[in-house]
Amino acid sequence: MSVPRSVALERIAYTLAAPVLAAAPNMSPDGLVSTSVLLAGAAGVGGGAVLAVHSREGTGRKLVRLSPVVFGAAIDAAAMYTTGWGWDAALAAAWAAAGWCLLPLSRSARRHHRPALAPIPQPARTAPAAPAPAVVDDGADEFTRDVRLLWERAGAPGRTTVVHADPHPGTSHDLTMLLRAAEPGRPITGLSEAGVAAAFGVDDRPDVVRFAPVVQQPGRQGGPGWLEVHLTPDEAVRRRKAPTEHEWWADRIGSETGPVPHSAFVKQVRDKQRRVTHYIAQVPDEQGEPRVNLHALAAALKTKYDEGRLFVTVDGTQVLVSLWDSSPLAQVFPATRELLTPDADGRWVTGYLGNGQPARNRVYTDRGAAHGLFVAPSGGGKTQLMGLHVAADALFGAVVMLATEAPDEKTAALGEHTARYGVGALYMIRLLRVMVALMEIRGQMPWEDGKVHEWDPKLPGCPYRMLSAYLDEFLSAARNGDYGAEIMELAELVSVKGRKYGVGLKVAGQSVYVQDGFTQLLCENLRENCIPVILKVAPKKISDMFRALGIPSENTPDPLPRSFSPAEAGRIERVMAGEPEPPSDSNTGGAGWIIEGKQPDVLRTLFMDFKAGIDGFFPDTVATLTDYEIRELELRDLWFDWTEPPRPGEFGPEPDDEDGDEDAPKKRGGGKPRGGKSGPRRDAVHSPRQALDAIRTFTNA
Repeated sequence: MSVPRSVALERIAYTLAAPVLAAAPNMSPDGLVSTSVLLAGAAGVGGGAVLAVHSREGTGRKLVRLSPVVFGAAIDAAAMYTTGWGWDAALAAAWAAAGWCLLPLSRSARRHHRPALAPIPQPARTAPAAPAPAVVDDGADEFTRDVRLLWERAGAPGRTTVVHADPHPGTSHDLTMLLRAAEPGRPITGLSEAGVAAAFGVDDRPDVVRFAPVVQQPGRQGGPGWLEVHLTPDEAVRRRKAPTEHEWWADRIGSETGPVPHSAFVKQVRDKQRRVTHYIAQVPDEQGEPRVNLHALAAALKTKYDEGRLFVTVDGTQVLVSLWDSSPLAQVFPATRELLTPDADGRWVTGYLGNGQPARNRVYTDRGAAHGLFVAPSGGGKTQLMGLHVAADALFGAVVMLATEAPDEKTAALGEHTARYGVGALYMIRLLRVMVALMEIRGQMPWEDGKVHEWDPKLPGCPYRMLSAYLDEFLSAARNGDYGAEIMELAELVSVKGRKYGVGLKVAGQSVYVQDGFTQLLCENLRENCIPVILKVAPKKISDMFRALGIPSENTPDPLPRSFSPAEAGRIERVMAGEPEPPSDSNTGGAGWIIEGKQPDVLRTLFMDFKAGIDGFFPDTVATLTDYEIRELELRDLWFDWTEPPRPGEFGPEPDDEDGDEDAPKKRGGGKPRGGKSGPRRDAVHSPRQALDAIRTFTNA
């Protein structure tokens, strides 16, 4: 066996150095050779200590290389204390023999060599690779075999096997896989969308990886041991960039957390003439009534709810979403005589709903004469709305009377087309007394068949006309200290029985709150026998207002915006330039809600231009009460000039001048309306009218 050259040279060096090591300390203990050996040994000890502390690898091999120097110094030092040459020669020979045998260990630092005495490491024996599973040739196509390779490379996620795979036409990466559990009879567990996505290098988004159950079919099993996987990365990209109408609705609106959850798109209709787009959707019957989040829906349709462009109509399980190019509530719908003329059912157009439908009110119902309830704050369009109703009643042929608590220009213009018009709480209470008396009079008037009937516009032979009385600023008059109590009492009486005698009560005010003086009984009677119209209610009063009208909380509408005009762009530029904001257009007059059922609908009422004249909206002649009705009212001392001051005894007996206190205030309110006869009067006569009244009094007596 050949010995490396370096090993042979080092062995020769040990052989030649051994005699010198034995002789040097004996011949010259302080000589140069002995001193050099001792210094070399000391250096070897110090170097070994440094290596032991700081070296991280190869420390053992380096200490072996330093050991000959250290042991040589030890032998040199020992030779100084021995006698004779025998022990020195033996120690030197032992040192040379150790270097001769252990020398190969010092070669471990050399490249491609290992220490001679170290065990030669054997290459680790790896377990034989498991044989690749035999590929069963089941006639699968090339695409399925490629998918199987990718699936096996991923370690068969969920311990499943690819039965077959089908590519989606027109795509590069979309496919559908049919999986089954690797162990027959076991369900597929532990398979996740992320595991499938990782096997094919796609995202694990719900629109990319989707699982579907497998239904048993003839010739193929189903159930939990099978699973269908849809991978659609290409379809997901296309759906995000260019979705169809059905996909857009399903993703943005009809999703589980969308504005109209569980709804499915049906169709889209564009009305170019009216500039509105209608979206029709359907929810499953088992979902019940559709739930609509208007604010989220507005965001999905890229608009704002307070712009007044978006309106939703729910009909059973169908949903109609109307998106206008500009808010229909910001438009002006001029009133016309044709729109205000009632049809055969007594219905006429009050305005237009947010979805574009005409909003209709009525002059009578199947219960009799219709009442009316108009609520709006100052400047909300209440007088405009009342003018539309007055015109509709007049065109129907009804007798119209109007009383207002405070005069204004528009109300006075309407008064010219009514049978009677007056201002103040006194006028209003006299009108209400006439209405109550007419209920008694008409209840005794025979029809053409000689019988007495409840009023019905479709029944021939009625001897009187419908009477429609309007009370503007009703709550202010009802709070009048002298007449308020009787005004409210009479109004309640008319609201209960007036409809049966063709007497309709139309109340207009700024509130329907009980705490404002509006009794619950009056509110309920009017609500049940009319179609209320509420205009421009303050946001904080919305819930209370509709609760007072009997609207359930789930149907309480959201407040209307302060303006329907779109905000002008460029606000950032105006701020940077220090320019003021343009004035906001408060164009919500006439906008509000009409309540025909339990669900208030947003509407914009027709516009009656008082400045241009309103004569064209009314018939040429003003309808009045029949002569018989007037004679009966005169007999009851109720038909006279209602603008006169309180007449003696009109509101109860006058205090006796002799017995009573001259300074005591006269009682004007709270008294009952007088009947057809009255007791004798002792009033002073100061005018011909009072003299005539006194004569009548004595005659009746």
